[in-house]
Amino acid sequence: MAKITKYKKVCIIGAGFVGSSVAYALMLRELADEIFLIDINEKAMSAEVDDIQHGLPFISKTKVIKGSYADISESDLIIMTAGRNRRPNESRLDLIKDNIQIAQSVSEEINKYYTKGIVLVVSNPVDVITYKMNKWLNLPKGKVFGTGCVLDSSRFSCVLADYFDVPTDRVSCFVIGEHGASMVLVWDRVQINQLPLMEYCEKEGITFTDADKENIEKAVRNMGTEIIAGKGKTHYGVATCTCYLADAILGNRPIVASVSDILYDEYGVSDVALSLPCVVNQNGLERIIKESLNEEELKQLHASAEIIKGFLV
Repeated sequence: MAKITKYKKVCIIGAGFVGSSVAYALMLRELADEIFLIDINEKAMSAEVDDIQHGLPFISKTKVIKGSYADISESDLIIMTAGRNRRPNESRLDLIKDNIQIAQSVSEEINKYYTKGIVLVVSNPVDVITYKMNKWLNLPKGKVFGTGCVLDSSRFSCVLADYFDVPTDRVSCFVIGEHGASMVLVWDRVQINQLPLMEYCEKEGITFTDADKENIEKAVRNMGTEIIAGKGKTHYGVATCTCYLADAILGNRPIVASVSDILYDEYGVSDVALSLPCVVNQNGLERIIKESLNEEELKQLHASAEIIKGFLV
């Protein structure tokens, strides 16, 4: 279990399924001393706080508190989860009209009370909201970024692990671009048991075809939609991915993760937020790691950028 080395304060804006799941995950890991849950629906927020806080006290020393926007002051990490969730047969981009208005209102409140800390955007469509909140908050580069394709990369890893019957920690892979339908699965960087994918297949005598690749891509792209069709929402996966990023920020344990930030001519793409592998640490998004992309992956990334740009007007 991670240990707190000095006082850490987290504010989570939005006490719905995602926000409350993030609070619960952070509490279990003891990544902060105090977690303030903030929501316009104070009755629901209060109930979520009570439900989390009433767990066995010896499980965690972290306090989960009924908060307000004023609690943003002196926070080390501000996590934005407010907004409505996807409904069955909706894409993340279908949420723009409702969630952009919410994000703008939240940004106005953050501006009133912000003194320090990293702003981590979880709300969908995360790339669009990350772009907009960067503009509205006007903080130094790297202080506002989105969870982006961390969840997609995790799902990619899970699907590959199942396919090759290996533990997930033996799979290395990432997804870039939009957290959505135009995501780009970077096949040339996939490793299984520390070997490039095709080298591993040859070593193990495994036949891996283009059709297999297409089936895996389809599974990864449709996973969120299938979960929503089955249970009406997704929240545990993104909550644990958010917790993973929070650990890097609050504990200063640097990681490389595919998170969303505004690009400035990376791969010839500018003025749009998309996910690329980045170093994340106590300073937020420290830097983008530029990996080599093949021609098809680069083409897909540019197409992804054009799709998101169409929603930024």
